[in-house]
Amino acid sequence: MEIKKLLPYLSKYKLYAILCPLAIICEALLEIRIPLLMAKIVDEGIPSKDITFVLRTGGFMVVMAILGLVFGALAAKFAAIAAMGLGSELRKGLFDKIQDFSFSNTDKFSTASLVTRLTTDVNNIQNVFMMIIRTMVRAPVMMISATIMAFTINKSLVTVFLIAIPFLATVLALIAVAAYPRFVKLLKKYDAINASVQENLVAIRVVKAFVRSKYEKMKFKVANDDMMNAAIKAEKIVILNLPFMQFTMYACIVSILWFGGNMVISGTMLNGQLISFISYVTQILISLMMISFVFITALISRASLSRVIEVIDEPIDITDTNIITDTKVKDGSIVFEKVSFKYNPKAEDNILEDINIHIESGQTIGIIGGTGSSKSTLVQLIPRLYDVTSGRVLVGGVDVRNYKLDELRNSVA
Repeated sequence: MEIKKLLPYLSKYKLYAILCPLAIICEALLEIRIPLLMAKIVDEGIPSKDITFVLRTGGFMVVMAILGLVFGALAAKFAAIAAMGLGSELRKGLFDKIQDFSFSNTDKFSTASLVTRLTTDVNNIQNVFMMIIRTMVRAPVMMISATIMAFTINKSLVTVFLIAIPFLATVLALIAVAAYPRFVKLLKKYDAINASVQENLVAIRVVKAFVRSKYEKMKFKVANDDMMNAAIKAEKIVILNLPFMQFTMYACIVSILWFGGNMVISGTMLNGQLISFISYVTQILISLMMISFVFITALISRASLSRVIEVIDEPIDITDTNIITDTKVKDGSIVFEKVSFKYNPKAEDNILEDINIHIESGQTIGIIGGTGSSKSTLVQLIPRLYDVTSGRVLVGGVDVRNYKLDELRNSVA
């Protein structure tokens, strides 16, 4: 269901997303024929010393290889356009959504987390999308086609890799279950390190003025080390995939060489058939490895997808959809009437309590208070970046909740 929410962002590039798999299928079907032609050269052309047959068949192989190269290049181009286009539209959609957020919406995620979601998370999604429309099309087509070709060569030897597939599937499932929660935690560590960088850069003058550079460096080191440790912990699980894949691949090849070699010796199998069979088995196992790699990458991006969808689905706290009339701001007078405010509606204490202020149009005043005394929050109630918990704020004699947001915020400077 979450993936369906990304489809609107792909609308401009859906043609490329369709052309890429078609080009991949053509490339795979051409590539799958080459080992069979090689077997014919070894079993028919070379023993009979038929140079014409060898050259003709070799020419077909060269043509197929060139066509496969062309289709592969087209598939790579289409995949890049579709994936980068999806990422671009998704980032734009998220940015537009965040522009409509109230400050309470932003506080829910934190600025650092929103930065991570627009950068790292979107990059993860676009990368896995590229892999899906390329690798996850090519690998199954290659695997199924190679299996059919292997069956036509020798049915009994096919049993070797049919045993290996369930083993790999089980290992992959166990790795996925163990790795997913670790990658969720890793992305939260990205948020923390972004927060540390953001706070330090925004307040760099204060940091230098109060000689807090050493403290900020230590704070960043803690966040950086936490992210490193979380990444190591997650990757420890994922990297187990490769050795299991290689072990299975080499075990299959050794088994086929053993059993196939005995068949060649006994005369029930030809040399070229054994060579092509090994080629097809290698293609099958490489396809499985590619599928497993994409599966692991998709597992990582699943956490990113959930975080991006959270932003897309976030209901905006402050809207003007119920306001019918276009009330204009008449003057710059501001009135706070018994205003109270708290960031979290469930909190017991208010941040601002029973505030009453009347400011005439054109009057200049100063709001003085210590750090954290809610001076900025008080001002942010005027353009409805936050909404009051109780009481009301008037601008030009009208409650700010009765203005269209564009009208109100364009009139507040």
